Amino acid sequence: MKILVTGGAGFVGSNLCIALQDEHEVTVLDNLSSADNKNLEGFDGNIINGDIRDSGTIAKISQPDIIFHQAAITDTTITDKGTVFSVNVEGFKTVLDYATAKGIDLVYASSAGVYGNGPVPMKEDQNAPLNVYGLSKLAMDNLAKMHWNDGIKIIGLRYFNVFGPRERYKKKAASMIYQLALRMVAGKRPKIFKYGEQMRDHIYVKDVVEANLKAMKAKQNCIVNVGTGKATSFNELIGILNEVLGKDMEPEYIDNPYQDGYQNNTQAWTENAEKVLGFKAKYSVEKGVQEYLTEIGMI
Repeated sequence: MKILVTGGAGFVGSNLCIALQDEHEVTVLDNLSSADNKNLEGFDGNIINGDIRDSGTIAKISQPDIIFHQAAITDTTITDKGTVFSVNVEGFKTVLDYATAKGIDLVYASSAGVYGNGPVPMKEDQNAPLNVYGLSKLAMDNLAKMHWNDGIKIIGLRYFNVFGPRERYKKKAASMIYQLALRMVAGKRPKIFKYGEQMRDHIYVKDVVEANLKAMKAKQNCIVNVGTGKATSFNELIGILNEVLGKDMEPEYIDNPYQDGYQNNTQAWTENAEKVLGFKAKYSVEKGVQEYLTEIGMI
């Protein structure tokens, strides 16, 4: 099968490409704005440096059987709506228009950012985004739904808080797990917002890849959560990191400068993903952190 992965040099995209290449012919499209080709070491497919907003570039690519759309601005602190919507929404529209015109199935990355500070566990019929990033992902979902009757499968995966190998090029948008571990390995106290009671549904990137692979075989159009269904507080997370790293560090509590657009809690309702895709996360936070930090040489 021929597969196109947009944002394939990024965090989730690169992990997905490595998983797909043994059985499929994979092409990566990435402009490397928040990624690096080093993420694709060991990848033997085609790599095209290009922008998803350029319909001409996409049209020149050998027509795939399915597209995994991972390309996006993922920094939730960016407030310039024009910049974020240009990449996330207009870029998605370009890919979506191409897919519908050519009859190509599409799996794309949505986000738990659409839920804002809504009630948990967060269900797919909720939406109350707090920031430009969340608004852009909701706009993508709405666009996708408009094409559900166009004769192709369109699957939206609302990722919760993904962590794992190949995320370091995301820089400040990398996971809390990665950023806290970096400080602790360097002998610095982990910094978290007062008073560490915020909660996240941390999902290991290998589970996210598995959700994408399941989505390839989906029988119906859908938008579903990709999370574990369990939430871990920042205080609990530091406890896990201390245990895995062999440390005994107390957190340093700091003021949150992003109060207006900040999600205090995320936790996925997972029943729809289990029912429609047959997907259920296999990794606990503890297991994922242990494997992750071992793989990148922190322990």
